[in-house]
Amino acid sequence: MNYNEIALKKGGLPFRKSFAAAFFAGMFIAFGALCSQIASVEFAPVGGKFAAAAVFPIGLIMVVLVGAELFTGNSLMAYSVYDRALGKGALLKNWGVVYLGNLVGSLFLVNLVIWGGTYRLFAGRLAKGMVAAAEMKASLPPCEMFVRAIGCNILVCVAVWCAIKAKGTAGKIIATFLPVFAFVYCGFEHSIANMYFIPVGMATQVVSGGELTIPFSGLFQNLLWVTLGNIVGGALVVAGGLWLIESENRATDTDVKRQ
Repeated sequence: MNYNEIALKKGGLPFRKSFAAAFFAGMFIAFGALCSQIASVEFAPVGGKFAAAAVFPIGLIMVVLVGAELFTGNSLMAYSVYDRALGKGALLKNWGVVYLGNLVGSLFLVNLVIWGGTYRLFAGRLAKGMVAAAEMKASLPPCEMFVRAIGCNILVCVAVWCAIKAKGTAGKIIATFLPVFAFVYCGFEHSIANMYFIPVGMATQVVSGGELTIPFSGLFQNLLWVTLGNIVGGALVVAGGLWLIESENRATDTDVKRQ
């Protein structure tokens, strides 16, 4: 696998294609998040967290198999910047377009959930769970948001890297499922998933006739610190670490050939 070829292809995508692929990725991750909320309510109080973690990977599995563009997974593109195969400008442009597309895709599913009445499932228990999740995420201390986001994207980027290396559809599904299950089970924070989790909780409060207790400042603060943490976990820890390993391997191979 030559990841630089993948990164260059991603960095060279025209805006329309990149945005459309990012829209699908945001929607897919939101579908996984919605399924995790339903599973959590279905299996509560015993096994709810395990069930939520078990179904959430559906989102990233769809992203990988369809070839959609996900901001957190694209943190790996920093690998090619370190390798001097991709320019910083191309990286930042990709991140900006994909982040915007992920946001629009996530909010699209929020509208489907609200206008389709999905939030009313389980006699209103799903709505309560959605609101509680949004309140929790929006009220976390910034330090916790940041650190949890680092842990999240270490696992997400490992999942994406392993899926790229895996052979066949089954291998890609397994490679994606296990790390993502781990990050959800550990309670880590994913910026794109939170583009669904917090807005759907806010919207549910409004359409349920209750008072909006989740401030927009809580949404923006969460996305800010979680996004930064995701970048550190993906672009610095995983992409940087893998680049160091690969560069050492290349140097060793070169020395062996010379001998």
